[in-house]
This record gives sequence, C-alpha cells and structure tokens, in this order.
Amino acid sequence: MKNKLKKIIVSTIAASLIGTSATAYAWTYEVKSGDTFWKISQRYGVSLDKLMESNNATENTILYVGQKLTIPDNNDYFYYEVKSGDTPYLISEKFGISLENLLSLNNLNQYSIIYPGDKLKIPASNKSTANITNSTPSTFIPEQPRTYITYKEHTVQPGDNFWTLSLKYGVPVKELLKVNNADTNTRLYVGDTVTIPVHNVPEMERAGEKYGEYLDWWNGAQYVIPIGATIKVIDFYTGKSFMAKRTTGASHADVEALTKEDTEKLKDIWGGNFSWVRRPVIVEYNGRKIAASASGMPHAGNDSDRGGYYTSWRSGDYGPGINLDYVKNNGMNGHFDIHFLNSQRHKDGKVDEKHQENVKIAAGIR
Repeated sequence: MKNKLKKIIVSTIAASLIGTSATAYAWTYEVKSGDTFWKISQRYGVSLDKLMESNNATENTILYVGQKLTIPDNNDYFYYEVKSGDTPYLISEKFGISLENLLSLNNLNQYSIIYPGDKLKIPASNKSTANITNSTPSTFIPEQPRTYITYKEHTVQPGDNFWTLSLKYGVPVKELLKVNNADTNTRLYVGDTVTIPVHNVPEMERAGEKYGEYLDWWNGAQYVIPIGATIKVIDFYTGKSFMAKRTTGASHADVEALTKEDTEKLKDIWGGNFSWVRRPVIVEYNGRKIAASASGMPHAGNDSDRGGYYTSWRSGDYGPGINLDYVKNNGMNGHFDIHFLNSQRHKDGKVDEKHQENVKIAAGIR
C-alpha cells in the first residue's frame, strides 16, 4: 500500500490533523509504467477533467514514467497520513467512521497492515469530527497495583493432590508447594491441612473504555484470570469475540475455545483458519478487562483423548506426551496461547516481543 504520494498541505498544523472547510489539499504522484490519466483518476477517486485541469493537460498530453502529477483533493473525501501507533480501528474512532466503511473505502480488510506514511481516504463529512484525544494511544504507563496476599486453609478430601488443588484455587502448583514446604513427591492424606495463598490484585486505571488493564502476568494477570476461568476473548481490531477457558499455563495462559461455535469464531478472526499470527486482544473476566495478545493456533493436544494423561499423538508436531487438551468436543486439538505484560514462552522462557507490542496496543500505550 505504500506509494510515493507526498502531501502538500496549505493550512496550519492543527488543520492538517482534523481538516476544515478552508483547508486545501493536493498530492504529487510519480507516474509509473502503464499509467494513464484515466487510470490515475480512478485510482484516487477524482474526476478525469479535474485531474487534467490541475496538471494543465489535454487529451493529447503524453505521460512519461517518472513525471510528477498533482492529484487534487476530492470534495467527497480527504487523505489521512498514517502515524506511528495508528491502527484502522483507532483511525475509525478518531474520525467517527465505522471500521467497516474505512476498510471498504481503502480496499483493506481486517487482516491488512498499515504503516506510518500510508494515506487513507476519509469521508469529507468526517473532517470536523476527529477525536484526537480519545483515539490516540496514551504515553502514560500506569503503575502496577499494590497486590497483597492473604491465606486460607483447605482440609484434604479424597482425590485431592497439589495439582487438583492448584486448579481448584487458581494458584500455580509451584507456589502451592513452596507455601506448604512440599515438593513433587509429597503425598497428601485425607484430613491434612493445606495452606492456600489468595492474591488480591486491585483494578488498574485504563487508557479508555476500549482498552484493557496493562497488568503484569507474574504479579497480577495470572491470579486475576486463574486456571479454570471461563473468559471472553475480544479481538482488539474488529471487536469480534468468543468464549474460552484457561486450562493450564505457568509462563502465559494456555487457553481452549469453549465450544465448536467458539472455535469457528476464533478461526473467523484469524482469516478462516488457525494461525500463529499474533493479534492484540482484550480478555474479559469477572468484570475486568485485561490487555493481552493471542495467537490462534492450537497445539500440544488431542481432543479425542483424555486430558492430562499420556497420548500417542499431539497437535502441532508435538509428538507423544501429556495431553494438554482438557475441553472436549470443541473442534480444537490442544490449546492456543494468550500472553500478557512480561509473560514468557514456555519453550525457552523468553519474552516474545511481538506479543508484548500487541499487549501495549490493547492497553492503549505507545
């Protein structure tokens, strides 16, 4: 989508941001092989007569590769130059145009990537409705909340072990073992008392209604969205959503779609198929919205076999091993990943930079 158009603005800097009826816009365009006045007029939505008049041309004028033409403004729309941090969704919010109309007007779709310097058409009627304050990501990064821990006791029942208790109370099993001075070989007996840590995580300030809390995984998000939580995953760019369940995951959230219908909704967001592409999302649970980033590729599981036990085949070329698929008959083999601020990959313990960029987008932070 990048082109060699250069914007010539006869206006003040403020007018260039939101536009006014007194602002005059024009563009220079470098002629390419195969171009004609007709093709250029159609490409930029201006009348052929207006284009030729702006360039002192006639029907006999010949175009040459490399020649510079002036592209006049169309009274029906104007061009907006994409800036760092912009997304189609944020631009649609800025100018009060629906995301669908913005994408259609610019021959884009929900998977298109825009870059600083790109030019997007905006209906002229939306020039004066630009909402600069509410649509621009914030440079303010809120402080992490002051969390605190309280404790309660659990009396061991038949079938209890540290793993089942970690699932029951949403506490990582390693933390549960440490608090109880236990290790993986420690056995529990009916009537034993197990200490359960309870993490209290105050709600953070958000950049705006459409953004999520910029909540650290280690001190907050993993407790606010515990293992076993049924969550709503909202795609930041399109607003489409589906229901899912956090089933496992220590360094980030391992998540499974709740039903076959939810799996189809996930695939629709990612272009109709499962995909490793990372997208900014909002995770909604228990009245809170948390900024996150998700990839849409299930892995490490077998939907037709029992979860948590050895299986001879696992999705994503993971081979035989523990079956990390707990939600059955949902049209998905295994789980997909959701990352939060400072979460890490399970395979190497490293922070995934692309996921972290998306978390910032979902939090409204540049």
